[in-house]
Amino acid sequence: MEERLAQIRGGGPPRRHNARTIAALTGNPGCTRRAVLDSAGADKPALAERLGFPARFGQSRFAITRGNAFEAQVKADGGAELLRLVAERLGVPVPEGATWTDLGADDDRPERSRAALTASGDGPALFDHPLLGLDVAGTRVHLEPDLVAARLAGRFHVVEIKSFPVIDGQADPGKVAAAAIQSAVYVLALRELLAAEGRDPELVSHEVVLVCPRDFANQPLASLLDVRRQLLVLRRQLARMARVEDLLAVVPAGFTVDPAADPATLAAALHEVPARYAPDCLAACELAYFCRHEARGQTGALGRPVREALGGVEEVADVLALAEGSAAPEPEQAEAAALLRAAARLRADALAGQTA
Repeated sequence: MEERLAQIRGGGPPRRHNARTIAALTGNPGCTRRAVLDSAGADKPALAERLGFPARFGQSRFAITRGNAFEAQVKADGGAELLRLVAERLGVPVPEGATWTDLGADDDRPERSRAALTASGDGPALFDHPLLGLDVAGTRVHLEPDLVAARLAGRFHVVEIKSFPVIDGQADPGKVAAAAIQSAVYVLALRELLAAEGRDPELVSHEVVLVCPRDFANQPLASLLDVRRQLLVLRRQLARMARVEDLLAVVPAGFTVDPAADPATLAAALHEVPARYAPDCLAACELAYFCRHEARGQTGALGRPVREALGGVEEVADVLALAEGSAAPEPEQAEAAALLRAAARLRADALAGQTA
């Protein structure tokens, strides 16, 4: 299987999963194309560039530099300021003698992370850069989160440090939602780690501490995010995902997305693996603009609610034909066809009334 996955991505080193990619993957579990490419560790940004449909999301170099500076500020002095922020937000006294452990310093990160996070002690501690694992499509993937796990009063709280500002007490809802689902990935991975060692997974709180700059300054502000709903969605979507072996069974022999290949060859190869495009993909998947171009004329391009309301009618031309009554519906399309004809009659009556 590893040889097949290497053939798919073109033989280069695989790109690692992170919380953002898992959140995007579980947000659209019906997309076989993304599941195959992510399982193979394909370089989707390079692939999108080669196809002529580069991704249009991501942080600028300035934003990345600003974010790194803010994170360094919050973590300075062994996390003293971070510990104070977390304790105050949780409503507990700032503990004395808290330890700071950077788990990203050595090569043996999986074992060091497991040992540190599952140790029997319950004293106050901060763990930076832990390496966590999660099963995705039947394959164990390692997450390299740039986060801190804070242990206070015997419980763990995932701490996310983000550079987007909180202005007058309000942050960008879309960015907060993205931070919540990504944090839920870390909470789930940390709970599974504790459960595997025979410890209570509920020691990991469902309340995540989000640290952002206040207003237009670099003064850090901590907020609590309840990610119980995101955890439910994440578990359900991970359970629904097909295993890698099953995904590869529907991929044509010789399929590859090596970015060095000819763009026409790459496009033809991708057409052979079904995608499930929706407008939401534009904010989460590097291949979204290619898939949107491919999906022109399909109901999925209008959004998931439209596609679902039309009962599986995939082509816009078929929808119009069913509404006009010029095409006979398939048995599974009968209900959608009746609704479309009713909608067409209502539209015609409304237009006739306007004309009169």
